[in-house]
Amino acid sequence: MSLSTPADQHAETAEPDGRDAPLWRQLGTARWGDGPVGVVAAYAVLLIAIGLGCFQLYTAISLDLDAFLQRVLHLMFVLVLVFLLRPAGKRAWARSAPMAVVDLLLVAAAMMVSLYIVLLFDEIVGRQGAPTTMDLAMGTVTILILLEACRRVIGLFMSVLVFCFLFYAWIGPLLPGLLHHDGYTFQRIVYHTYLFQEGIYGLALGVAATFVFMFIFFGAMLQKTGGGAFFIDIAYTLTGKYRGGPAKGAVVGSAMMGSVSGSAIANTVTTGAFTIPMMKKVGYKPHEAGGVEAAASTGGQLLPPIMGAGAFVMAELLGVPYTEIVKIAIIPAIMYFAVIFLFVDIVARRHGIQGLPKESLPRLRAVMAGGFHFLIPFVLLVYLLTQYMTPLLAGLYATAVLFGVAMLRASSRLNVRDVAEVFMLAARNTLGVTVATAAAGIIVGVVGLTGLGLKFSSMVVSVGGGHLFPTLIMVALASLVLGMGLPVTASYIVVAVLAVPALDDLGLPVIVAHMIVYWYSQDSNVTPPIALAGFAASGIAGSSPMRTGVAAWKFSKGLYLIPLLMAYSPLLLNGTLSEIVVAVLSGLVGLLTFAVAIEGFWLRKTTVVERVAAAGATALLLAPTTLTDVIGAVLALGVVVSQVHSYRRATTP
Repeated sequence: MSLSTPADQHAETAEPDGRDAPLWRQLGTARWGDGPVGVVAAYAVLLIAIGLGCFQLYTAISLDLDAFLQRVLHLMFVLVLVFLLRPAGKRAWARSAPMAVVDLLLVAAAMMVSLYIVLLFDEIVGRQGAPTTMDLAMGTVTILILLEACRRVIGLFMSVLVFCFLFYAWIGPLLPGLLHHDGYTFQRIVYHTYLFQEGIYGLALGVAATFVFMFIFFGAMLQKTGGGAFFIDIAYTLTGKYRGGPAKGAVVGSAMMGSVSGSAIANTVTTGAFTIPMMKKVGYKPHEAGGVEAAASTGGQLLPPIMGAGAFVMAELLGVPYTEIVKIAIIPAIMYFAVIFLFVDIVARRHGIQGLPKESLPRLRAVMAGGFHFLIPFVLLVYLLTQYMTPLLAGLYATAVLFGVAMLRASSRLNVRDVAEVFMLAARNTLGVTVATAAAGIIVGVVGLTGLGLKFSSMVVSVGGGHLFPTLIMVALASLVLGMGLPVTASYIVVAVLAVPALDDLGLPVIVAHMIVYWYSQDSNVTPPIALAGFAASGIAGSSPMRTGVAAWKFSKGLYLIPLLMAYSPLLLNGTLSEIVVAVLSGLVGLLTFAVAIEGFWLRKTTVVERVAAAGATALLLAPTTLTDVIGAVLALGVVVSQVHSYRRATTP
């Protein structure tokens, strides 16, 4: 007997007055059916989501609860929601009555292993280093249910990867060469993973349970109050009248929203619902429209003031204020979007796509009059971060101000249902990040326990021949392979603990090494065969997923080239003013010539000589010497002069 019917039957999620059912009803119906069981489950999920949100807000305000216990309770809420909302499989058996019992048992187990730590915390601390049989039993159950939650939310790949690391900690004495270590008993591995700060409840989960959740909550409130639509309207007002206007509006709007959504995929499906149809309407091919949106949404995770979850993890790993990460990230992020802008403009020229008619665009004055109040929390957030306030408190105050200003105007005022949906949205959007960081904590713990990080670093340096460039290529490839099965935050954490020591050994400052790894970790969103943001965009665009992924990969080439500039030039403000200016200018020209070389088009179709010259200029401008910069600039200038001259000649009557 199945407990649910297909979630896509709209009749199940419609209210009597014709409105869509609230989010908790939709989620409850999708998992538990539209009968009495589904109704009870829906309201149970809502109460748990509200409980999670209130718990997070309370701990952000009071800061009294021990950090370890705060992480334990945060993960407990999330695991309960995972087993209530995410079935064990996609087929009917996963929603059957027997599996419902299994899921409820998993809910009970998640609560049991978490409350065990909370209720016996003082005793556990008192016997540190001497775990009891019950400690080990609870730890074993915790690891197993986390692996199952990971499989349901993220996929089998990450669960298998985590298991392999745990197995490596045990089988070390039988391994040859660099992988050999003395090995650890089952009891030591479980205890280290369950009750140590370096395991499940380590730093990575701590970041997800504090900073990241707060900004996910902020993004959910922005979405429900209409702030997202306001920023998209602003983007179209500024760019809509220019060539390829809807695509340029998508770039700006996605940049604004991507920095607060916490996920490139979430940003793709929310802003893409507006931008992709507009791009298709004016002449962009479906796969191009989806590719532009996916690339721009991915860039939102790189753009200050609120970057992706990994940026908060980076600040904690480095032990520096988050403001320092924001400061060095601004220039590379702007360069990334400049490249996308040029790609969009080139495609528009090639297809003859003009801007939108003036009368079809929102008027700036009207847009500002309707939504200027949404700028207040953003301004406050930037100000608080520049004053070195912790991101947690800055996010909390910005969220409170956003709620306050939204309630002052009828157009953005939230009713009780809207407020409940804010909590539900925030809870749903945090599931992937929290489960990923908790699972990544196991990997981090094993790496520290076995010394694998130093061994991997030695191996990478050895394979790279002690040279920086091949080592960077290896790091990029490792990130791409891990990104096929890990979300970007988990990918960043794993690659960082393994590869940063290798880059440090080759002379890169640690913060530069971390930023390079952070950028590379975004590639799974836009790089086939696993282009997650690209595949999400293809669903909206009605295009081939793989073709859309390839388009996203092309438009987001900055993800691969800009980290090279970070490694070889003072792009991250680690030089004199003149050196930084030269690095930015030469880097921008190199990125732009790269776009021309890839597309074979600028003002008109390039000749073979122009395309080769553009490719050569790119290679020279990305190289780290003054001579190569000069030669590359001359080649780039030659391409520009040739294109402008022939274009004017062709268009002059």
